[in-house]
Amino acid sequence: MSTAKAANTENRVMTGADIIVKSLVDHGVDVLFAYPGGCSMPLHQALTRYGDSIRTILPRHEQGGAFAAQGYARSTGRVGVVLATSGPGATNLVTAIADAKLDSIPMVCLTAQVPTRAIGSDAFQETPMVEVCRGITKHHYLVTNISELPRVMKEAFHIASSGRPGPVLVDLPKDVQLSDVTSNLDLDPPMNLPGYEAAPPPVASETIRQLTAAIRLARRPMIYAGGGIILGNASEELNEFINKTGIPTVTTVMGIGAVPPDNENSLDWLGMHGAAYANYAVRDCDLLIALGVRFDDRVTGKVEAFAKDAKIIHVDIDGSELNKNKEAHIPVRGDVKQVLNALNKTVTKCDIEPWREHCKELKAKYPFKYDTEFDGILQQHAIRTLSDITADMDAQISVGVGQHQMWAAQFYRFRRPRTWHSSSGLGTMGFGLPCAMGIQAALPNSLVIDIDGDGSFQMNVQELATCFCEELPVKVFLLNNQHLGMVVQWEDRFMDRNRAHTYLGPISHNEASGNSDAERFSYATERYPDFVKIAQGYGCGAATVRKKADLEGAIREMIAHPGPYVLDVEVPYQEHVLPMIPGGMTVDDMILQ
Repeated sequence: MSTAKAANTENRVMTGADIIVKSLVDHGVDVLFAYPGGCSMPLHQALTRYGDSIRTILPRHEQGGAFAAQGYARSTGRVGVVLATSGPGATNLVTAIADAKLDSIPMVCLTAQVPTRAIGSDAFQETPMVEVCRGITKHHYLVTNISELPRVMKEAFHIASSGRPGPVLVDLPKDVQLSDVTSNLDLDPPMNLPGYEAAPPPVASETIRQLTAAIRLARRPMIYAGGGIILGNASEELNEFINKTGIPTVTTVMGIGAVPPDNENSLDWLGMHGAAYANYAVRDCDLLIALGVRFDDRVTGKVEAFAKDAKIIHVDIDGSELNKNKEAHIPVRGDVKQVLNALNKTVTKCDIEPWREHCKELKAKYPFKYDTEFDGILQQHAIRTLSDITADMDAQISVGVGQHQMWAAQFYRFRRPRTWHSSSGLGTMGFGLPCAMGIQAALPNSLVIDIDGDGSFQMNVQELATCFCEELPVKVFLLNNQHLGMVVQWEDRFMDRNRAHTYLGPISHNEASGNSDAERFSYATERYPDFVKIAQGYGCGAATVRKKADLEGAIREMIAHPGPYVLDVEVPYQEHVLPMIPGGMTVDDMILQ
């Protein structure tokens, strides 16, 4: 925003809603996901007056709109914006806000509120959104005076996008939206954020020397890179660091895409369903260089046993993450991009050839694998085929949550950052389709594919209507196994195969409850529901594929379709995601088959 006073004031009458919309324009917002209601109508009316440069997309559910805003933010690095009305409209955003908080996604969430005089009276469609969201936002506002709006909006965008990104809630009473000002309102006032540090100071040169010395002394070093690399736009610096030192590297699920899979030092990703070779290498290392990670329990398992013989360097922009889950020998609060830039000036090739050979042997011994002889379509085969077909395309992949999410991480080859979009910390089913919708709105020329499961897909299936009506040609690659596959896997492994509400079809089916003895899902059984009819009812293209020989052609037909499309891929439900480290256990307890 301009700092010239003449450009920062408006002498004509402006309502609070006008000020908010003008602020969105001034902050470069070009796409807004918004579902109207009684208390947010003034904002929607203002969008028709001031929002010529903003595309307002109408989702079919507020949660869908918020996940779409996440897709916009995840794929571009810019702040995603969602608007909902008061009460149930606002509370429908809560899951997506919590999701953004755990994955550090920059979002501004605008919620309408009942008039200030009615707050606290249990008025129609009133919820105390600031209180509801206090623990799941980076910051939150309830604006009670129109004069505060320019400052609050400026602060909201600044907080959401600076430091460790995250969601900011701005709650807007209806009377504040409707009130007006007539003279010399400063639309670019100074922010008032005492104590807020947008970015940490540069890491001291002495600390860089200490890190360099630790790296030089290590004989079995590992780089453990997370979502902070992606969010901090530090992938280029990370790859330079890897190539200069020759240190083997693993990523988290959030860090997928930061290191090209064909880099000779890449050991892919680690954790509960990560590569066995990645987990074994981290177990055996003597120095763990943790960059933009939070030592999540799905990575560490039994935390005290994680990298237990290693010295740990931990670099993170958020000081609260240091020593939170795993104590570091050298904790460093800093911008990972700045730290890597500094290290790249001091490090040299590490003398670790025996260790590098050991890691290569692990990778050769424990590859991701599946039954290539199965005559139907296995989920892993479907995803690998999709990956091969789209390898040279400008593809963006979102996923739902479940087995398909883990298989996509295992078998789709992500060569660039910000092309893999997963609800990682919260693990929210229903994320995939609306996230893809937001990516497509942000990147209209990209091929956007939601790899989804039938359980996850149905949680926000209504967004097919948005894709059709808003001309967003999202493709849904639906791995349909008629079950909640990840829960079934746990039933199979740890609960004597007792089916407890994991079958998604009619309860009359013999697999709906009780002990299962079926080895593969029968292709003679009709799947429920008919996703082709559902998709076609929304105006989308659709097809079902059952035979392995037909898969490639079906994928190419999906990609070639000019609008949104659902490819229903019938797969067996008894397939398990492997390897698997059971929760709270160690690498040595890993299940490989």
